[in-house]
Amino acid sequence: MSALLEGLFNGISIGSVLLIAALGLAIVFGLMGVINLAHGELMMLGAYTTYVVQNVFKPLGEPVFNFYILAALPIAFLVAGLVGLALERTVIRYLYGRPLETLLATWGVSLILQQFVRSVNGLLVIAIAVFCGLYFGGLWFLSRRVDWEQIRSKARVLFFFLSAAIAAAGGFIVAQTKQDSLIRPWFSARNVDVTAPAWLRGGLPFAGFQLPYTRILIIILTILCIIGIILFFNRSNWGLRIRAVTQNRTMSACLGIPTDQVDALTFAIGSGLAGIAGCAISFLGSVGPSTGQNYIVDTFMVVVVGGVGNLLGTIIAAMIIGILSYLIGSGTFALIIPPEGILQNGVDFFNFFATTSMAKVMIFILIILFLQIKPAGIFAPKGRTAEL
Repeated sequence: MSALLEGLFNGISIGSVLLIAALGLAIVFGLMGVINLAHGELMMLGAYTTYVVQNVFKPLGEPVFNFYILAALPIAFLVAGLVGLALERTVIRYLYGRPLETLLATWGVSLILQQFVRSVNGLLVIAIAVFCGLYFGGLWFLSRRVDWEQIRSKARVLFFFLSAAIAAAGGFIVAQTKQDSLIRPWFSARNVDVTAPAWLRGGLPFAGFQLPYTRILIIILTILCIIGIILFFNRSNWGLRIRAVTQNRTMSACLGIPTDQVDALTFAIGSGLAGIAGCAISFLGSVGPSTGQNYIVDTFMVVVVGGVGNLLGTIIAAMIIGILSYLIGSGTFALIIPPEGILQNGVDFFNFFATTSMAKVMIFILIILFLQIKPAGIFAPKGRTAEL
């Protein structure tokens, strides 16, 4: 019984990690039909943001350092949300209604973000800032012309290449000065560790085992995110607009709802939730450029099994997948089955899958079988949503 209770708790904690990662993806996928393969990299940015905030708070001493997580959570949300907003404004907005194109585009963005984290340094940041200042500043200046609509397309192309050339030339000149503080990578390809505050170390004794405080925090954080999303969608004007666009985009536009702004806000919120998920997973292991790739497949499984765009289905699917993954991968099923008699074959069966990789295979098989019965997930879309 003790092994079963421990397995259930660890499974719930894993499900909470998957759920907090899947919340943003479920919102984006359900509203806009965008297959965002860069969602894992947004989690990775949230994890690296937590690492940076930790390093900023570390020189301040132990009492202040213990509460850096309170600053890391909103900052991770803002960083990931702003990156997601930029992604939606520059790439995704031109690919609505074409899910395969969004899959390929966001996959390319994920590779870019991984390489960006490996290579980012002071010089690269300065070059990007110069490019953005010249490009957007130039477009803003020209937008005041009366013939702006006629020259807008050509101006964008011209300013893009001109700004990129100036930024690249300036970066090359600065690089020749051999300033180590500017050209040294901030993170590189190595993994970094996030140190938990003192009050998150250890665990709570329960039924012969310990409940780690970090996993308890993740569960609480997931619950708070769910409550926040429910309140936002049901009690705020923008939440009502998002729900309206989800049900019928054309009619919402006819009623005066700015669907373009709704899309941008939704993508930013979904990306911000990925940043919070990255902050949470930073306490479970080392953070590296490929951290997000460890969660993106499981996150999509949760969204598909739960039903696209359905919050309750996402919660149930995350808990089921998390609990089964741990119980199978840790061999807990084999421990709770009596080894005598006709159940011996069951013990041998679960022992065969009692590794993390083989447990994933088993979960994939179970999901495939489930989707044969309910291809639209636990809660299938109804009404107009089902017709889209």
